[in-house]
Amino acid sequence: MIDCTRDGDLWTVTINRPDKANSLTHGMLTELAEIMEDAQGARVVVLTGTGKVFSAGADLEEARAGLATSDVWERLSTAVAALPGLSIAALNGTLAGGAMGMALACDIRISVPGAKFFYPVMKLGFLPQPSDPGRMAALIGPARAKLILMGGQKITADEALSFGLIDRIVETDALLQHAHELAADTLAAKPEIAAGIKRLCQS
Repeated sequence: MIDCTRDGDLWTVTINRPDKANSLTHGMLTELAEIMEDAQGARVVVLTGTGKVFSAGADLEEARAGLATSDVWERLSTAVAALPGLSIAALNGTLAGGAMGMALACDIRISVPGAKFFYPVMKLGFLPQPSDPGRMAALIGPARAKLILMGGQKITADEALSFGLIDRIVETDALLQHAHELAADTLAAKPEIAAGIKRLCQS
């Protein structure tokens, strides 16, 4: 249910469980984390999904059994954030719940027009994963982060773009092509130069 293709130094990682809105099991999250840990030598990693939803978050049955509070979410977002190359979340649809963590950890987020963004963790009686509120607030500011995390608001793609939660809206049939276009300069650069620019942007 997780597909990973490698074209030289470009890795494309796809969540492939469209019949369940790409909801994530513990096994899928572990596999994603292992892929991201293995991808530390990749120049570019593109993270996307199949179907009309990027991910609905945790699989409901496993969430009730404890997945909602598992540290595997943090393991995954930490591995994404640690990638020395460029990471791009190509969001093929709605992004919900704990799945937002891996997208927040990416360097760039592009989205299809109809996507919605929400993180109803408080309503479900849980805290968000430790790194998610800080990453979200760094992108959109504390008040807007609270709008999503505490106000329970579903944000449209247009709102997400105006907030800074995503960086560009791209038509569905051009999403991966645009991600690959964004990757081109990093793939062509010396790895140490690309990694150096990323470090400077984060400092």
